Amino acid sequence: MTSKFKSNISEISLTYKRKVRAVDRPKISSSQSAYNLFRENWNDLTINLFEEFKILLLDRNNQCMGIVPLSQGGVSGTLVDPKLVFASALKARACAIILGHNHPSGNLKASKSDIALTEKLELGGKYLDLKVLDHIILTDDDYFSFADNGLKPF
Repeated sequence: MTSKFKSNISEISLTYKRKVRAVDRPKISSSQSAYNLFRENWNDLTINLFEEFKILLLDRNNQCMGIVPLSQGGVSGTLVDPKLVFASALKARACAIILGHNHPSGNLKASKSDIALTEKLELGGKYLDLKVLDHIILTDDDYFSFADNGLKPF
């Protein structure tokens, strides 16, 4: 039976536009290479001004498919919505992600909220078969890697 009335709902569309051939994507082989890629794509004028959170989307070969800026906050923090993290990764068909955010203070120590967010995203990623390989805290001239410092089993 067909109804005479149609519900007014929004249409959802999933698209992915590849602008860089897979062979030309930068390969992430270490926390240093992840930091370098983040740093190249971070605004020099704002890295010491306010906190931002971005993710690297990686394919099966750990080649970077793109960088997604997810949030921009204040001097001492930024809010990250896990739904946006995973929506971005799933939409791009990413196999793994690397989290990254800056500390405008220059302090490279991971806060309790940094650790809690990482654990939450890692757990969510497990349910989606999406690996969270690392979380990089960066400043304009240095970085801290969760994986390199044993904060997570990654």
